[in-house]
Amino acid sequence: MTEVSVAVKPRRAVPEPARGGPRSTKRSRREARAAYLFLAPWFVGLLVITIGPIFASLYLSFTDYSLLEEAKWIGFDNYIKMFTEDDRFLNSLQVTTVYVIVSVPLQLAFALALALVLDRGLRGLSFYRSIFYLPSLLGGSVAIAILWRKVFGADGLVNAVLAMFGIEGPGWVGHPDYALGTLILLHVWTFGAPMIIFLAGLRQIPSSYYEAASVDGAGKWRQFRSITIPLLTPIIFFNLVLELIKSFQSFTQAFIVSGGKGGPADSTLFYTLYLYLEGFKNYDMGYAAAMAWVLLLIIAGLTGVNFLASKYWVFYGDTK
Repeated sequence: MTEVSVAVKPRRAVPEPARGGPRSTKRSRREARAAYLFLAPWFVGLLVITIGPIFASLYLSFTDYSLLEEAKWIGFDNYIKMFTEDDRFLNSLQVTTVYVIVSVPLQLAFALALALVLDRGLRGLSFYRSIFYLPSLLGGSVAIAILWRKVFGADGLVNAVLAMFGIEGPGWVGHPDYALGTLILLHVWTFGAPMIIFLAGLRQIPSSYYEAASVDGAGKWRQFRSITIPLLTPIIFFNLVLELIKSFQSFTQAFIVSGGKGGPADSTLFYTLYLYLEGFKNYDMGYAAAMAWVLLLIIAGLTGVNFLASKYWVFYGDTK
């Protein structure tokens, strides 16, 4: 039987339709125009409400501007006056620095302590978490500041409790030695937000680490120092940066407790409060704008220092 070999003609490859043709290009352009149209209000807000005022305040910081007259260019006179002639400015900077240095570590320590307690699996955890978070929502309000002034007043709740033990307390908010301390306590009381963040960080630490440490004979304190703190350092760093920025911007508490003057004896004259007094009480808006830019540089500088120092103490996985 003779074998017949049949030559099979290869099938010509059919080219795929080209992508990105005229239709798809036209459609993508329509989608891009629609996207920009929907984003237009945000861009307008960014230019008019954010970027525009930023550059306007930068210009005004080099002028003598009273809100009632035309701004006059004076160069760096506002900045020179701040650090060489204005004792109240230097005092406000000192008061704010003390407030930040004392209140932020105390608040973070208190928030971490409560997070550790709640992390043990209490019944009704969501209820306690909500209750402890409330101070962060209410602490910056005018109502709480008024309440705080009443509680620490000469006839307030604190002195009423002390009187039960035969102790005559001073007017805490009216005494130069204690007024700032009451505001520090108020800031510590607003521990809810960092506490929630700490609690979320604690929930991410594997329990196997603690089990292995227990097998090796490590106690609770050793586990806290060798496991909890190192693995929480990114959360501590995050909370530290946020609270540092927020503390330098504190205004409402000092304004209400001191009656808008920073008293007594400028003991509660926060930086932002003095900025407000210069801009809207003394109508020296150029000087207030210069103060705002100095505050921006201070916060930016401290934040940058924190980020640079974080590589020496913040633990990310297997690196520090």
